[in-house]
Amino acid sequence: MFNRSGAGNYSYTSARVKAKKSKLLKEEDYNKMLMMSVPEISHYISDAGYSKEMADLGNRYEGLSLVEYATYANMAKAFRSILNSSTGALSRMVNAYLTKWDFENLKTIMRGKKYGLPIEEIREDLVPAGNLSMDDLDKMLSLTTIEDILAAFSKKIHIVVPDDVISSYKTNGILGSIEDVLVKEYYKNLLASISSSDRPTQIFRTYIKTCIDLKNVETVLKFKADGITGDVVVEYWIPGGTEVDEKVMSQLAAAQDIQAAVNEMQQLRMYSEIKDSLSQDSTILDIVGVINKYRVELANKVGHMYPLSVIPVVDYMIHKENEVRNIRMIAHGTDSGLDRDTMKKLLVI
Repeated sequence: MFNRSGAGNYSYTSARVKAKKSKLLKEEDYNKMLMMSVPEISHYISDAGYSKEMADLGNRYEGLSLVEYATYANMAKAFRSILNSSTGALSRMVNAYLTKWDFENLKTIMRGKKYGLPIEEIREDLVPAGNLSMDDLDKMLSLTTIEDILAAFSKKIHIVVPDDVISSYKTNGILGSIEDVLVKEYYKNLLASISSSDRPTQIFRTYIKTCIDLKNVETVLKFKADGITGDVVVEYWIPGGTEVDEKVMSQLAAAQDIQAAVNEMQQLRMYSEIKDSLSQDSTILDIVGVINKYRVELANKVGHMYPLSVIPVVDYMIHKENEVRNIRMIAHGTDSGLDRDTMKKLLVI
């Protein structure tokens, strides 16, 4: 099925990501890191596959900054390697999935420009793990206005931010509406890239639609944490999910607080998967952590169903992102004096 012309080099790419996934950090690695200082964490991850990035960046950064930049640089290199070596339909789906980093980089650039940050400071926060190279991002960094930056981005990624949204930004100076359009465009384009012509891609499509549901639920809960309800929340609904349509989003948005919103979630299939990890005392941080764990567990589950498909490729990328997130969380927590039990609860394994 997967060796037909134009389908993509599934066997080769799947073998590569299987090997890469086997080298990812395990729970025992994180338990060891929880007992370390930041310099010890740096040394540990250097021995665990991050040595080149640690060496390349060691003359410019140290401590927490070195861990941050080295982990992102390593992840970007891994993802671009997969993207550059995949072909056919596989390449199109991987390409569409990884544009998430292009959109994140765009948001970083726009925020940096809005707040007048030095170009080099903005540049250090960019993660060239998507379709845009560092040269592409540097060209965007050289531009002055949000409109010019969006225009340059649109030529590369082919998205359109409506004129009324840009006009609204010019009036109120708030980037939220533009960023909302970008998130919705990302998921729309990603779903459009996934053919439903065979069972594996149908499963991958369902997985992405479930991720959209999770993103919508997470958005609602974050608004609840800030005491915001109603139509303002619904405006940020992302279409395309499996269960959370606009009606369900409205019901969740109408809830008065986090616990009420969680109670409304009982109508969703995901609730049965996460309810045992929730309690009356769960904070927004706890709940978002539970949602992230479910997302990773689901990727792991579907990743084993069709080994010669796009699913294990994306499964590896999700787990790699999670590894980087865990390393950075431990380094930040250690640097700020966070207790080990709290950090352990924040780990997604």
